[in-house]
Amino acid sequence: MRLSVLDRSSVRGEQSPAEALRDTVDFARRIEELGYHRFWVAEHHSVPGVAGSAPAVLAAGVAAATSRIRVGTGGVMLPNHQPLVVAEQFGVLDALYPGRIDMGLGRSVAFTSGIRRALGRGKEAADDFPGRLARLLGFVSGEQSDHPGVRAVPGERSAAAPFLLATGEGAAIAADLGLPLVIAPVAGEDRMAELIRRYRDAFRPSPWAQRPYVVVSTTVAVAGTAEDAHRLLVPEAWSYAYARTHAVFPPLRPAEEILARTMSDRERSRFEEALSGHVYGTGDRVAGDLGALVDRTGADEVLVTLSTYDRAEMLDSYARLARAL
Repeated sequence: MRLSVLDRSSVRGEQSPAEALRDTVDFARRIEELGYHRFWVAEHHSVPGVAGSAPAVLAAGVAAATSRIRVGTGGVMLPNHQPLVVAEQFGVLDALYPGRIDMGLGRSVAFTSGIRRALGRGKEAADDFPGRLARLLGFVSGEQSDHPGVRAVPGERSAAAPFLLATGEGAAIAADLGLPLVIAPVAGEDRMAELIRRYRDAFRPSPWAQRPYVVVSTTVAVAGTAEDAHRLLVPEAWSYAYARTHAVFPPLRPAEEILARTMSDRERSRFEEALSGHVYGTGDRVAGDLGALVDRTGADEVLVTLSTYDRAEMLDSYARLARAL
């Protein structure tokens, strides 16, 4: 089973965002030592609990600190950027770290209207995602025609591998353009499996991929006991619940502190929602559950994510997972 890692550069406790970014780079070194296939970083803007706001820049730092693992983004949110600039950024990355760069692309827009205004984007920016994606790929291939005489230098003919992040109908866009698909069970495994089936049925070979390629992304926590593994999920679940009830995603706090809190009914509901649908347990249990997920979806790769307060415990979870598989 090919395993990769997505790290969101979570801020922990009272640490600064700068410390969180340095932690991500150090974590990437450890993940490479464990033998994982890829290490991806994410894009979030004006989020107190997440430091990763410039994924292409952070990917450069990760690639510089490692030597073998593929490095990329999960992903660059294309509605926030001009396609030419994205093509140029990944052209630079590919030039500096040839054969190691992945260009994961998503269609999300910023969470609040204030951030969207600061970025100069409205919610409608996501509606033009297929067009923006086609223009970006055109700059990379050298075949774009919307801007005659304009070329991505560097970027044109780069080997940065494009992936499309999708939670719903975006899978159809990936099939039409012949892109590898990265998908998560946001609406449940049944819905995800159906979208993957449609993607494979409609897939059109392209310069980017000759056959369908599916990466299933899911949260995975591994520890010595199921209870300890479940506890690893608590810090991010609380930050999610707080964000959904207070519109601010805060830095991660220790599980013990969170479990001792008195939550409102709404907070408790969101917290329990955030704790569901993940893969967790001992190494043997998780290996079996991931194997079943791959059998059901036919996934070519699993993109694992886990954000918890204690970084040593988080690294231990990834080490246990690597040993189990």
